[in-house]
Amino acid sequence: MGTLLVRGGRVVDPAQGIDRIDDVLVRDGLVVSVGQAAGQALGRADETIDAAGLVVAPGLVDMHVHLREPGREEDETIETGTRAALAGGFTSVACIPNTEPPIDTQAAVEFVHQKAVRADNCNVFVVACVSRGREGKELAEIGRLVEAGAVAFSDDGAPVWDAELMRRALEYCRMFDRPILAHEEVLELSRGGVMHEGLVSLVLGLPGMPPAAEEVMIGRDVALAEATAGRLHVMHVSTAGGVALVREAKRRGVRVTAEACPHHFTLTDESLRTFDANCKMSPPLRTAADVEAIIAGLVDGTLDCIATDHAPHAREKKMLELDRAPFGILGLETALGLAVTRLVATGRIGWPRLVEAMSTLPARILGVARGTLQAGAVADITLIDPALEWRVDAGAFRSKSVNSPFDGWTLTGRAVATIVGGRVKYRLERPPRGAA
Repeated sequence: MGTLLVRGGRVVDPAQGIDRIDDVLVRDGLVVSVGQAAGQALGRADETIDAAGLVVAPGLVDMHVHLREPGREEDETIETGTRAALAGGFTSVACIPNTEPPIDTQAAVEFVHQKAVRADNCNVFVVACVSRGREGKELAEIGRLVEAGAVAFSDDGAPVWDAELMRRALEYCRMFDRPILAHEEVLELSRGGVMHEGLVSLVLGLPGMPPAAEEVMIGRDVALAEATAGRLHVMHVSTAGGVALVREAKRRGVRVTAEACPHHFTLTDESLRTFDANCKMSPPLRTAADVEAIIAGLVDGTLDCIATDHAPHAREKKMLELDRAPFGILGLETALGLAVTRLVATGRIGWPRLVEAMSTLPARILGVARGTLQAGAVADITLIDPALEWRVDAGAFRSKSVNSPFDGWTLTGRAVATIVGGRVKYRLERPPRGAA
């Protein structure tokens, strides 16, 4: 595969405590070194990228992506979803199993792996079902799914509503050191809701989804994780109460991690005043106080990582009335820009924490060998222009769908090159700084 020298960028690798201007040398798909030894390869490398003014980070990892295939290829495919990931700076994604049929067999896991290899874009790690058919009635064959390559388990799109099943799942997954990625929702409390239950929903006359629907289930699952010593990962935390529950659980030593999505630290329920179905998601957009709590949770590490919950839907589905349109928005191609704009540019977090939240910790939670630039690591690298201002154009997305509430927004910070296994898989068409 030859050698690649990434020269003169701000190398940020929280796994090694690195944050400095330096060079990165790659040979045959692996990182050789960061530092002076790398720079000595100048003139001898097969390809050199001038990274002056850029952040050089371990490849971004998104642990919560809906690729839709098999079954809903009108929304997204593994090929289009992984192309979108590259454009967003992600070198690895973990795909969620709420496909049709669900990913609850060895054959289904192998199908996704084969399609990802054929697409040859970014790495795809498979999250398999907790329960057969995602029905919440019978535990999936966890051991066989681990053998097939599943890195985690989830019934996302729906909660594991049966507490006994969840307890047994945590116990069983503990044997394989795999986390359960939990969609936290009490359906009896949220059923029929289309947005956050509060003043705005009252004014608009729309049925609401109360914060308690999320918080009660987080409380249950934290208690079960504490009782079983299983690994619980709380997906898309959206409420201040949810952040507080996770923070207290961590204080007690419970094996719990959690994620936040860019839309939950950027938008509020006020966005639904437009009746735009692209602002309809589950869990819903909450209040300004909840947004501030999510940001505070990211700042202090209560919320370990940033995940997109990339949920594509064909245009005609989101054009339905608000109560009939599906939940979910795109996330892969805007997540980095939203995080830089909302968190880094405002001084709430620095680049080391952002890279940790979008690369190091997602990889660590999933137990995959990514998220670092240490010698011998797979050379997954994202080059980011931290000052580049760009306008979101959903019509130009690489995703198959366009359901984004951020269409037309101006953001700061964008991936200008995405390197997977030592190969440059994506370059911004007009990079602001030269790349050889």
